[in-house]
Amino acid sequence: MERTLNDAMDYARTFLHTGKVATYIPELAKGDSEQLGACLITTDGEVYRSGDWQQEFTIQSISKTITLIMALQVAGYEKVFSKVGVEPTGDAFNSLVRLETKTAHPLNPMINAGAIATASCCMDVKDPFGEFLELTRRLCRRDTIHLNEAVFQSEKKAGMRNRSMAYLMEDDNILEYDAEDVVDLYFRMCSLSVNAEDLANYALVLAHNGVDPRSGEHLLDDWIVRIVKTLMVTCGMYDASGEFAMKVGIPAKSGVGGGIMGTVERKMGLAVFNPALDPKGNSVGAYRVMEYLSHYLGLHYFSGSNSMI
Repeated sequence: MERTLNDAMDYARTFLHTGKVATYIPELAKGDSEQLGACLITTDGEVYRSGDWQQEFTIQSISKTITLIMALQVAGYEKVFSKVGVEPTGDAFNSLVRLETKTAHPLNPMINAGAIATASCCMDVKDPFGEFLELTRRLCRRDTIHLNEAVFQSEKKAGMRNRSMAYLMEDDNILEYDAEDVVDLYFRMCSLSVNAEDLANYALVLAHNGVDPRSGEHLLDDWIVRIVKTLMVTCGMYDASGEFAMKVGIPAKSGVGGGIMGTVERKMGLAVFNPALDPKGNSVGAYRVMEYLSHYLGLHYFSGSNSMI
C-alpha cells in the first residue's frame, strides 16, 4: 500500500505544471503549486502518509459536506431540502445564473449557492460557527483545527458574487436570516485550516456510515451519511463530477484550497492536497493521485476488484 501511494504521488507530480492556484481569493494565490501531500487510512487503522501531508490548507468547499451534516442535524430533512435541491449541475460552482433562470432554489448543496442555503439552516442554534467547528474537529480527530483569519478576511473582501447569491435567495425567502450574516458564516466554514490526515480521518467515518471503526464511536446518523455520500458522487467535484465518477469512481469532495477528500465504502478514507487547480476548480495533483489509486487498488465502486485486499 505504501509503495502504491508513493507511486501515485510520482505519477501525479508529472501533471502539476498543468494547474494554477486560485487567485480570486487573494490569500489562496499564495499557495505553492508544487506542494503535494496525501494520507490514506484503512479500516483496520493503518495510516499511510506521503509528501506534504502535514501542510495545512483551508478546507474551502469540502466544508460543504459538513455544513450539510450540521444542517440536517439542526433543521431536519424536510426543511433543508425545501431550501435546496439534489440535482447535479453543469454550471460552475460559483454560478448564480440558475437562481434567476430555472428555480430560485439552488440545485444542490455542493455548489456555492446551495451551501449558503444550507448554512442558513444551521443558524437556529446559539453559536452556529462554534458548533460547526466542534463538529469538524470531532470528525477529523484533531482539537486544534482553527479558523484561518487571513483567508476568512480575504474571502469576505472578495466575496461579492457569493453575496449576490445570498441576496437573491433572501429576496425569494429561501434564507430566513440576514444575507450578510449567512454569508459571514459560510465564509468562516470555508476558512478552517486542515491537513490531509484530518480529512482522511473524516472520510473514514463516512466510509463506515458514521462510525469510527477504530474506536467504535457512533459520530453521525447513517441516514445523514447516506445523503452526504450520494451528493458527493453526483455533485462533489463541481461540473466534473461525471468524469470523476467514471475515472475514479468513489464519493469525493474537492475544494479550491487544493484538497480532495474521498471515501471508499468499508475500506478506507483518503485525502490529497495540491493547490494547482484545473479550469473547473479541482486539484490537478489530488485528482491524479486518486485516479492512480483507484486503478491500482481497485477502488472504483463498479470495478468488482479485490486488488487492495
